[in-house]
Amino acid sequence: MEKQIETAKPVKPAIMTAKNVDVFYGKNQAIDNVTLDIPENQITALIGPSGCGKSTFLRCFNRMNDTIDICKVSGDIRFAGQDIYDPKVDVVALRARIGMVFQKANPFPKSIYDNVAYGPRIHDLAESKDELTEIVIKSLKRAGLYDEVADRLDDSGTSLSGGQQQRLCIARAIAVDPQIILMDEPCSALDPIATAIIEELMESMKERYTIVIVTHSMAQAARVSQKTGFFHLGKLIEHGDTDKIFTNPDNELTQNYISGRIG
Repeated sequence: MEKQIETAKPVKPAIMTAKNVDVFYGKNQAIDNVTLDIPENQITALIGPSGCGKSTFLRCFNRMNDTIDICKVSGDIRFAGQDIYDPKVDVVALRARIGMVFQKANPFPKSIYDNVAYGPRIHDLAESKDELTEIVIKSLKRAGLYDEVADRLDDSGTSLSGGQQQRLCIARAIAVDPQIILMDEPCSALDPIATAIIEELMESMKERYTIVIVTHSMAQAARVSQKTGFFHLGKLIEHGDTDKIFTNPDNELTQNYISGRIG
């Protein structure tokens, strides 16, 4: 009797791919030939020592490095199959699809309402004031902030606590309905309670969004992510399932970092 050949389960394609990416600041190479896939609706953590290139690499995904005159990015980076560095790409539209939350909360000096409404206004996502308000409320709810600010939407965004400001920035990012959210050390300036709230929020958000987080906290990466990439001196040393990276890495350099022997 002929043996049945088992077919592998189809793997969900990556929503974002980077192949052979190099980044230079002038003559200094910050990223060296990095290839990495970002799976959809999962949290991917980028870890490594300070100055290893993880934030530089993250900023390649929404072309934030374009804002630095001496920065040159080469290689192939695709979002949903499209080359994001193609000259025809509308960078403003790209950044609406790939939102970003920075290390330091940076609410605009506007009301809480206007902070969240800013993106939908400039991208014409609402046809009426009621529709705009609906987007604002929905975004604040998804960012886990609405119940705390519902009665003071006219207050300045800068009047909120640090953790609330960071959730306001997350609400602002998701108000334009992105597919990917990049987070560059979003909890580094927050206390443990605010950090725990942001981590719970990320967990709930991955059903709707793909999240890539740069974090200096290995414990945070282990808690929140499904995939982890370890960077060292501009190179991607290892990438895979978070559980494996933290318990049984393939590379000795990864093991040394995880165990605290380098950092």
